[in-house]
Amino acid sequence: MTLRLENKLAVVTGGGAGIGQATAIRFAKEGARVFLLDRTVEKAEETKQIIEKNGGRADVVECDISEPKMVERAMKEVADLAGGKVDIVFANAGVNGKLAPIETMEVEDWDQTMCINMRGTFATVKYAIPYMKDNGGSIIINSSINGNRVFSNIGFSAYASTKAGQAAFMKMAALELARYKIRVNSVHPGAIDTEIDGKTTRSEDLEEVQIPVEYPEGGHPLAGEAGKPEQVANLVLFLASDEASHVSGTEVYVDGAESLLRG
Repeated sequence: MTLRLENKLAVVTGGGAGIGQATAIRFAKEGARVFLLDRTVEKAEETKQIIEKNGGRADVVECDISEPKMVERAMKEVADLAGGKVDIVFANAGVNGKLAPIETMEVEDWDQTMCINMRGTFATVKYAIPYMKDNGGSIIINSSINGNRVFSNIGFSAYASTKAGQAAFMKMAALELARYKIRVNSVHPGAIDTEIDGKTTRSEDLEEVQIPVEYPEGGHPLAGEAGKPEQVANLVLFLASDEASHVSGTEVYVDGAESLLRG
């Protein structure tokens, strides 16, 4: 049986948990050698162990995507280990940031979310291009329903802005990189059962700007519950594979129709 990513070299940022981990495992099962770029090396090592127990290949490279020089060095290290080329990049790493009213949100909190989600995505793509342009490949950006179909999550102004920005950046990159046969797409998850929500900081005055909204019973129309990281990974795998050879510049939603209800 032919593996869908056989002999491909894939980079996954934030591969230590959640969607990044599920995707890295999925990539490896389909034959890719996976490079896990993560600022938390210990978590990435756990993913590596899972991959290797399943007979796959994985390497861990320490990288904080908010530091452009670290991203540049990490991509060079990957290329050096991989024979000079990269086939797939999943720009997944990101944060929810702080939920706060616009009026009281600290500029530093806004900047931190922008730096990690928006500039980090830009740096990931920028520094991967030299190792992809000779052979082509696939770049997938992990965006969100927030800032694209959904604007009702009050307090998420910084996060939603970065996710809208990622979608716009994806489309610009898809056109610019088409000459190199590099496809660029974005995935837009809804509520997914991961660790990231537990790391979100909420401002104490957030309730003052909330707008009460009542949804019909069952906020997740298709499944009745939040999605799983593996469901997003299945979509990312398709976009990374040659099966999506004519798909570029496209936003793909994976939310069980949640955003159509909450928009």
